[in-house]
Amino acid sequence: MANTFGKIFRLTTFGESHGKAIGGIIDGCPSGLDLNLSTIQKQLNRRRPGQSMITSQRNETDKLEVLSGIFNKKTTGAPIGFIIRNKNHKSQDYDYLKNTFRPSHADFTYEKKYGLRDYRGGGRSSARETACRIVGGSVAQQILSKFGVSIFAYVSQIGDVKLDKLYSEIDFSQIDSNIVRCPDNKCAKKMITLVNNIKKNQNTIGGEVFVVAKGVQIGLGEPIFNKLQADLAKAMLSINAVHAFKYGFEGVNISSSKGSEVNDIFTNIDGKTFTNFSGGIQGGISNGNDIYCSVAFKPVSTIMKKQESIDKQGRKIEINNIGRHDPCVVPRAVPIVESMMALTLVDHLLIKRTNRL
Repeated sequence: MANTFGKIFRLTTFGESHGKAIGGIIDGCPSGLDLNLSTIQKQLNRRRPGQSMITSQRNETDKLEVLSGIFNKKTTGAPIGFIIRNKNHKSQDYDYLKNTFRPSHADFTYEKKYGLRDYRGGGRSSARETACRIVGGSVAQQILSKFGVSIFAYVSQIGDVKLDKLYSEIDFSQIDSNIVRCPDNKCAKKMITLVNNIKKNQNTIGGEVFVVAKGVQIGLGEPIFNKLQADLAKAMLSINAVHAFKYGFEGVNISSSKGSEVNDIFTNIDGKTFTNFSGGIQGGISNGNDIYCSVAFKPVSTIMKKQESIDKQGRKIEINNIGRHDPCVVPRAVPIVESMMALTLVDHLLIKRTNRL
């Protein structure tokens, strides 16, 4: 089972949704970084369940415990070990899944691949694992900030309610002004109404998160097989419920565009261009412009409606899910998307620093 992300700055995560704890090890973090643990905790709070009426009501505090790698508030260069204890799990809610496979979940594939599975809340396949990515991503963001890089993500669409604004028109300070993390209150109200209606109807809905990294230097990314956009795609597609990734070409349909319409014309030797349809990446390497992408999430697979399925013997059964689940994961996914952007960029930043004097 692959549990590590990154080549130089590496995050390894462990733990299951209903185990004693989840946690991770961050390796390759430079020494001497003034690490702000309260900043990490704030990011964890943005992801944690039970934060609003439109999220899962599992009430986890997600309090970070750092075990190693930090002394006098500075990183030592040693591995940073951490855990987040699970305190509000209700494992009995999942006893009905011992011999049953839920539609569109990882139950079936985990069972067939490994011969067994932890059915309590999805075990290792649960999105609870992403809390560990928040810790690694927040450390990565604190490194990136030393190089002038800032990352902003927000909800740009839920169902058929879409924010029709370019990111250059967005006031990023408004992202957390509402519970759906859409930086336009008029659009946010429509999204909240939609999610509440979906929840009342015992269903779920998907959406999109838009993320932009500003201040990224030229030269991040490797040609051919380690292109920056390829690693970003891998990072984003590794998030639970993500089904699509698109970078660049904001506001246009790339597949129906002409080259004369979307080529980015240089304005100076620093790599700045009149437009940024390339999304800040050319030839797999950052060109100094903003890097941005959209990440599409499917509707949560656990719905509170009766569905047909099969048991371990292949017999047809009727399944009726219980437990605490999100009607829409998109608002809680915002800090996760930020974290995966940060983990990818900081890894390529450290790779770049080893490639050239």
